[in-house]
Amino acid sequence: MKVLLSIKPEYAQKIFAGEKKYEYRKRIFKRNDVDMIVVYVTKPVGKVVGEFEIAEILEDDPITIWENTKEYSGIAKDDYIEYFRDNDRGFALSIKNTITYQKSLELNEVDSNIKCAPQSFMYIKGEV
Repeated sequence: MKVLLSIKPEYAQKIFAGEKKYEYRKRIFKRNDVDMIVVYVTKPVGKVVGEFEIAEILEDDPITIWENTKEYSGIAKDDYIEYFRDNDRGFALSIKNTITYQKSLELNEVDSNIKCAPQSFMYIKGEV
């Protein structure tokens, strides 16, 4: 199963450059068969640019996750702490096998039912 994730441009660039090996989330999917992430880069890019496979999903308190992932976090510690402020649990998607699309896609090219980018994530069916 694939999930469409909204990711800020600076973090998406680091993911596809191989510098960011973890994508952090406050909430995670209810389904346990999610194995691929399709990346929508937020404005000003506003396009679907590629995808990556999930190697594993870490769940713990945010400080423990940071200690275990900070070397390849792709984010400043202060920004990480601010993101997880008021959260006692967090998730880190371990990234492997990134694929950058030759041509960036509009959301409706991924799925004609998608009208706007997801706030957090959205399940998608079929091939991209």
